Amino acid sequence: MIIDCHGHYTTAPAPHQEFREAQLAAFEGGQPLPSPPVISDDEIRESVENNQLRLLRERGADMTIFSPRASAMAHHVGNEAVSAQWTRACNDLIKRVVDLYPEIFIGVCQLPQSPGVSIANSIAELERCVNELGFVGCNLNPDPSGGHWTSAPLTDKSWYPFYEKMVELNVPAMIHVSGSCNHNFHATGAHYINADTTAFMQFIQGDLFKDFPDLRFIIPHGGGAVPYHWGRYRGLADMMNRPPLVEHVMKNVYFDTCVYHQPGIDLLFKVIDIDNILFGSEMVGAVRGIDPETGQYFDDTKRYLEALNLSEEDRYKVFEGNARRVYPRLDESLKARGL
Repeated sequence: MIIDCHGHYTTAPAPHQEFREAQLAAFEGGQPLPSPPVISDDEIRESVENNQLRLLRERGADMTIFSPRASAMAHHVGNEAVSAQWTRACNDLIKRVVDLYPEIFIGVCQLPQSPGVSIANSIAELERCVNELGFVGCNLNPDPSGGHWTSAPLTDKSWYPFYEKMVELNVPAMIHVSGSCNHNFHATGAHYINADTTAFMQFIQGDLFKDFPDLRFIIPHGGGAVPYHWGRYRGLADMMNRPPLVEHVMKNVYFDTCVYHQPGIDLLFKVIDIDNILFGSEMVGAVRGIDPETGQYFDDTKRYLEALNLSEEDRYKVFEGNARRVYPRLDESLKARGL
């Protein structure tokens, strides 16, 4: 089985985005927030069958872990009430997709984060999505300010109430920022990669996994700059008198394969242990075009993995086994289907 751990609903029906625009306009105008739109099953089918579903079939994957569009979370926009309403609408739409295609999609939730608001206020939505909607994880934004980094590091105890709930529910979080309102940082080209790298360095500096040995994070986009500068991070950990990274961080942190060229994938697999890598593509996401050097889509990451000539054991780990281990609720769902 081939499980893509990193999928976003980037093709949601137009009424969903129109609602968002109306919602923000109402907030700016001091008016009551509008209600989410009525979206038909046919609109949802059309939005995924010509996009994610078609590409999954063409590229030979079986399932994707699916969450709302990351760049549209926009936690820095509006206020806590706006974020809460938008988040619920986005998560409910993911549930609609899962219900229409339960063999193909399984949900991961957006959180109603907002700058200056305690992450504890996101616990209720996590519980709703896991316990009521059947989701298997969440996307956690380490910078709800959208590029100004006003939040405490992920290792700060202000995050602990949320981590306690993650452990209780046995769900991981993918570290994922949203849009950038800081013009110094292009959202997908700089802000995303900055955040991935920053989160890893925060984990090195702190002792989070001593307090939460069962906590699990996926750092997307191949771990940002981390594999490329692995020696730097090992050296910094040594200078800070931290344990070796394999003990201090890598029992709890995993990277996906959203790296869009063969040399990058080659490096990722050479540097990072196979048990810490999950197949992901983020298809119809940040990079949607065809690579003129290869004639293939940049985000068809399965091709890069197949070029590695992995052993059957390692192939199983990357394409299925690691995802089932990192997302236990996904594993439970698959076992319930006899898979």
